[in-house]
Amino acid sequence: MPRTFDDARRWARFGTSLLVEAADRADLDDDGLGAPSALPGWTRGHVVAHVAANADALGNLVHWAATGEPTPMYSSAEERAAGIERGGRLPAAELVAWLRRSADALETAMAALGDQQWRSPVVTAQGRTVPATELPWMRSREVCVHAVDLGTGPSFADLPADFLAALCDDVVGKRRNGPGPALVLQAADTGGRWELPGEGDTAHLTGPLHEITAYLTGRESALTAPGGGPAPALAAWL
Repeated sequence: MPRTFDDARRWARFGTSLLVEAADRADLDDDGLGAPSALPGWTRGHVVAHVAANADALGNLVHWAATGEPTPMYSSAEERAAGIERGGRLPAAELVAWLRRSADALETAMAALGDQQWRSPVVTAQGRTVPATELPWMRSREVCVHAVDLGTGPSFADLPADFLAALCDDVVGKRRNGPGPALVLQAADTGGRWELPGEGDTAHLTGPLHEITAYLTGRESALTAPGGGPAPALAAWL
């Protein structure tokens, strides 16, 4: 079943709460945020800074939708990367405060948009022109997936099943346009099924929906190829 705008708003709120709780754990001090995340080359602090900066950037697009004034997410890719690097080195208290503040500001700004404003076109950091109604989905992906990447407890199994199915649809849609192995993925617990055209013989992979989602998004998963070997390697998702 296709995702709806209301679905995306609900998932964004859920993921934000999950991420803030994971980042605000009592034992996640400066050393804890400096520890490696589940993303190669990124500390937990980098993950938190990225999501906080994402809320500010999406807030720019909300401003664009509200006023009609073109307001890009980021001034440049270089400035985006530099901001994450700087933010990742902030003291834990300051970094988590930024995460909370930026998330609250984004939610307040989105709640103020009217129906016509939600239909306004905006341009993403990848150069895609989309209606503002896509912004909650963009945010839900960020907060839900990166709550897992933080590596402090939440896993894909903790995310709503309907979000996982929608994310699989989204990732498969993107992967169809790039190189990779031919795949058929079957969710044993929900019956969801996804196909990817690609190179070589088609590999049939079956497992729980949360493991399929982890695999498709390039995260560690327990999926195996028929016969018990490793699942085929995938290129980067984003």
